[in-house]
Amino acid sequence: LGGGSMECVRSGSGVLDPRCSPRFLGKKGGSLTSCGKATSTNLAICTKHEQNLHGNVKPSQLAASGSSYSVHRSPVLKQRQNLSARSTSADVYTTFDENVRAVSSHAAEEKVGVLLLNLGGPETLDDVQPFLFNLFADPDIIRLPRLFRFLQRPLAKLISTFRAPKSKEGYASIGGGSPLRKITDEQANALKVALKKKNLNANIYVGMRYWYPFTEEAIDQIKKDKITKLVVLPLYPQYSISTSGSSIRVLQNIVKEDSYFAGLPISIIESWYQRDGYVKSMADLIEKELSIFSNPEEVMIFFSAHGVPLTYVTDAGDPYRDQMEDCIALIMGELKSRGILNSHTLAYQSRVGPVQWLKPYTDEVLVELGQQGVKSLLAVPVSFVSEHIETLEEIDMEYKELALESGIENWGRVPALGCTSSFISDLADAVVEALPSASALVTKKVDESDSDMDLMHYLSKMFFGSILAFVLLLSPRLISAFRNTLL
Repeated sequence: LGGGSMECVRSGSGVLDPRCSPRFLGKKGGSLTSCGKATSTNLAICTKHEQNLHGNVKPSQLAASGSSYSVHRSPVLKQRQNLSARSTSADVYTTFDENVRAVSSHAAEEKVGVLLLNLGGPETLDDVQPFLFNLFADPDIIRLPRLFRFLQRPLAKLISTFRAPKSKEGYASIGGGSPLRKITDEQANALKVALKKKNLNANIYVGMRYWYPFTEEAIDQIKKDKITKLVVLPLYPQYSISTSGSSIRVLQNIVKEDSYFAGLPISIIESWYQRDGYVKSMADLIEKELSIFSNPEEVMIFFSAHGVPLTYVTDAGDPYRDQMEDCIALIMGELKSRGILNSHTLAYQSRVGPVQWLKPYTDEVLVELGQQGVKSLLAVPVSFVSEHIETLEEIDMEYKELALESGIENWGRVPALGCTSSFISDLADAVVEALPSASALVTKKVDESDSDMDLMHYLSKMFFGSILAFVLLLSPRLISAFRNTLL
């Protein structure tokens, strides 16, 4: 959303080489022991997520409405879905070799699968509008009350059509498409190798929420491969209902309807920002980039996280803000233990629309820091483990230009983790630790009275907005005016 929105993106025509930077491969990340084991998740009605100060998140109960959350595809997408080249499994997973010794004799009898979840992104400029349609058609992105859900697709069509031109400009500036798919495939292959070193052979699958290969495609392949135990690993360090939660709901709906998945032992790693391997890997990258500045001790560390609407946290119980603040505290604690005592701040990027998002906003904070006399800044994209439009265009171009215009003289940016060896190794540890807790997921039908408890509250907010949506669809003049406000 916003300049880059949640438009995590995928490789384009080859102009941009998004491969994981070799300068970070082989970097030692210190201890790779875990700060907490993954737990299997019971998917049920949304409640406030509980977590302690150290980020050991308890099994969450995720929201589920009676309606399907399957991705909405345009006719173009339906046609492209039939292309064999779009197979989720291509170049990502390999057949389980029963002759290879696994973690235990019991594991050797299992056929283990690991499902990596990510947002996905357009491969070419022509993919931008249908990708945005899929994004905004997700009820976890635009959260409408039950009585107004018939507006989901018309609103998604309207917004995606208006936003496509600006989004295309952003993708064009980074090479014509997203590197996210390519990088995620590289991470999948690296994870497979890392698991093999830990004596676990596993099929690795990539499931994207809003573009190819869709989560549903990966799940279909898992069923075809007759996986007997599955670990679900979202590639988001912190949990949000709009990222991990949305993809997990796809799995939830399948579990309710498919007997194979209803009986499949599954372990979901909801968040992993608190793991030592992740924290140390982030500290390694920050320490390396600080050393490039002429006066490293004077540099402010500027964490920029993807934002979410404030109501996600206050009304829907999203733990994202708490987990993000805890994550920053853990990283800064690790840096402090190394004698790095730089000041730091956290802000949120990529807001869009008139509603209030998590504050403070990245663009506003950059201006304030310049006014306060800060001269050296190191930007850290803490929500992302892969380079994509929000790092390559929004941070590297838009925010850098704004910072320099605001009086900041020395700008640096920490790269995304990508295929950093210590990071991948820790993900492998997380998978191994999650296997024993795998169990059949429990789904629960939503209580209609619970889901409509705050209906009047939502109606008061949405009534006039819904009328406006219909007027916009019917009036070319108003459409033109509204388009100018969006762009």
